[in-house]
Amino acid sequence: MEDSKEFVIESELPSKQVSSPAISVADDVGKTDSNPFLDPKVAEHYRQIYEDAKYECRHVFDPSLEWTAEEEKNVVRKLDWRVSLWACVMFFALNVDRKNIGQAVSDNMLDQLNLTTNDYNYGNTILLVSFLLAELPSQLISKRIGPDRWIPMQMIMWSIVASSQVALQGRSGFFACRCLLGLLEGGFIPDLVLWLSYFYTSAELPIRLSWFWTALNLAVVVISLLAFALFHLDGVGGLAGWRWLFLIEGLITLIVGIVSIFLMPASAVATKTWYRPNGWFTDREIGIVVNRVLRDDPSKGDMHNRMGITPKRLWQACCDWDLWPLYLIGVIVFVPFNPPALYLTLSLRNVGFNPFNTNLLTIPSTLIGCFTLLGLTWISERVRERSLVSMMQNVWTLPCLIALRWWPGTLQDAWGTFALMTALLSYPYCHAIITSWASRNSGSVRTRSVSAAFYNMCIQLGNIISANIYRADDAPLYHRGNSICVALNFLAIVLFIATKLYYMWRNSARDKKWKAMTPEEREEYLKDTPHEGNKRLDFRFAH
Repeated sequence: MEDSKEFVIESELPSKQVSSPAISVADDVGKTDSNPFLDPKVAEHYRQIYEDAKYECRHVFDPSLEWTAEEEKNVVRKLDWRVSLWACVMFFALNVDRKNIGQAVSDNMLDQLNLTTNDYNYGNTILLVSFLLAELPSQLISKRIGPDRWIPMQMIMWSIVASSQVALQGRSGFFACRCLLGLLEGGFIPDLVLWLSYFYTSAELPIRLSWFWTALNLAVVVISLLAFALFHLDGVGGLAGWRWLFLIEGLITLIVGIVSIFLMPASAVATKTWYRPNGWFTDREIGIVVNRVLRDDPSKGDMHNRMGITPKRLWQACCDWDLWPLYLIGVIVFVPFNPPALYLTLSLRNVGFNPFNTNLLTIPSTLIGCFTLLGLTWISERVRERSLVSMMQNVWTLPCLIALRWWPGTLQDAWGTFALMTALLSYPYCHAIITSWASRNSGSVRTRSVSAAFYNMCIQLGNIISANIYRADDAPLYHRGNSICVALNFLAIVLFIATKLYYMWRNSARDKKWKAMTPEEREEYLKDTPHEGNKRLDFRFAH
């Protein structure tokens, strides 16, 4: 069953219940887009909301504005070039500093710092716990001062810590740096998603998010290639190769953070400034950017981009149990393949590959993963299906995990182990789909910013579990750990099916109530209901 296109509404829009003609966007190709503001009462209702909220783009809100498909295509192309591309660069920088520990341990970092593999697990756990604890505070700060200000500040601060790892001397310093990195990096992803939502419609966001996680994969490729080069500096200036890795890659992130100050406008109407006097868009293009987003989701104007979230709103978002199935998915579905990924370089070293070849051998699965990720996201949007398409991630990994646990050649046959790990880690990553899914099912900006943080906290909770599945007493084959991964993979498949059934049940129950109402009762409900976001009777959950 397809989701939103069969439902009454997909966000908290009373306007979409109003019968109104579609506005022609591309008569030459026969495409029409719904304009909920063609009803004067609806337009005036939201105009007042935008004024009360001091929404930063309210002065370009225009219910009568029309544009062609070609104009919109050109605007989206500009957004992709100006907004999405730099967002990918920033996400790339995050993962350079977050993921390069895997390359560092493929050198002699653990031995030189007198660390065990359990210490390595503890360090990853400390980073993830810190990352998790920082998620919500970071999101609240971002909503208060604006992601365009907070994100560059985050990047500059964590890049300084990342570079300082060049001076690590032992266990306590390793743990301290992991903690600081987690605290400063936490919240970055939902902050960035919030910023992107100012420019893109709900239908456009998933594929842009898939570009982010493609940037993550490309970051792993670049880190691996840099590690291959920088490890050749071993001994230069009295520094080990892994120390050069932390220093150089931290400085790269520092540069990206400084440049981000100048490349992150607060909104579409704020691209003109002293260092960019012509801005990114013409006045007409600004109108298209703003109005297309508002027609897709009028609730995006019910807060301005410097408005904090009140404790009451925060508590309401915490208690939004309709999003809990997605939070549970976030905890479980990425755990099964994370332990093999975390230990990839160590596993390849253990079967006899040297540090240089080990880093190069991590590249094939990463590159294949870029294509499977983009393909899965494209299929999801093409068929308008989230749960079952996302489930394909764990259907892919299941036979590989079974082989990793019970194949006699695991960590005995060097090239066979490499082939198996490559097949496993080339899985189609569904994170972009679920992130957009959680955002869409939130129903309003007021809940979306908090739900994004909660969802990402669940991801980090799953990562914490992942970091502690492989233990030293289970080495080197990790039979117990891989058995746990197989069991969790089965659970992940069940969760996707159960979540789909849950949202179908919720939609069906609301359909019955809605259809039982008279037209007058519906109109009165839309006008006077105290319900907001996904609690409205006319809201339908995507699945």
